[in-house]
Amino acid sequence: MAKVWVDKNLCIACGSCIAIAPEIFEWDTDGKSKAKISEINDQNLLELAKNAQMACPTGAIKIEE
Repeated sequence: MAKVWVDKNLCIACGSCIAIAPEIFEWDTDGKSKAKISEINDQNLLELAKNAQMACPTGAIKIEE
């Protein structure tokens, strides 16, 4: 199981994570993204999360395996 979250201090609300993995990320009320699922057991979803992490320009997406 992997844990996924967005560091709000680093997020610039570019939306790349939501575009890549809308199953995992969504907009929060503060206008920045957030993980709508924080624990991932599915390998396909984990790959999507990793793709979003690589695309994030500020490194705001954190994944702990």
